[in-house]
Amino acid sequence: MTPKVLFEDNHLLAVFKPAGWLTQPTPKETESLETWAKDFIKKRDEKPGNVYLHAVHRLDKPVSGIVLFAKTSKALSRLNETLRGKKWEKIYFAEVEGELPDEEGVLENRLSHGDHEAIEDPKGKLCRLQYTKRQNGVEIKLETGRYHQIRAQLALAGCPIKGDVKYGGRPLAHGEIKLFHVRLSFPHPVSKDIIAINIA
Repeated sequence: MTPKVLFEDNHLLAVFKPAGWLTQPTPKETESLETWAKDFIKKRDEKPGNVYLHAVHRLDKPVSGIVLFAKTSKALSRLNETLRGKKWEKIYFAEVEGELPDEEGVLENRLSHGDHEAIEDPKGKLCRLQYTKRQNGVEIKLETGRYHQIRAQLALAGCPIKGDVKYGGRPLAHGEIKLFHVRLSFPHPVSKDIIAINIA
């Protein structure tokens, strides 16, 4: 699969990230969704200089779904402010192994950032999510946004995400995991209107 633009205006760019793509480049791996998006804008708009684009949030490499970029520093600052103020709604969908106990419920854990994974720790940060069982999996609404939160919490509940070997799931082809960021809503950084992006 390849990235796809889902929404764009003068301030924002929302892109579908395929599984296996980094959100942002690293010193060891320069190919990423952010690099792709910058190249896309540079070529399309025939920009001679650098393109300003910054991811407001990230998805893990094996996760697919919506990623939002700011196209200006002012938009980035305002989006970060509303994200910290919990004015965003992020909905994920996961295919899991095992069965969660109820049709809908809340998972709460305290997690710390271990060696490239999230680990249960009584002194760790509170992680909370709401879940609802669906026909083919679980819909998840994040209340907090911690490192590997969904992956770790579902595994601790006895339901690791399919393909998520790091957290006890059985491997799938191409190293993907069955976790998808499917809906995102947030206040626009300039107009303040609620922008809703949905790929479900």
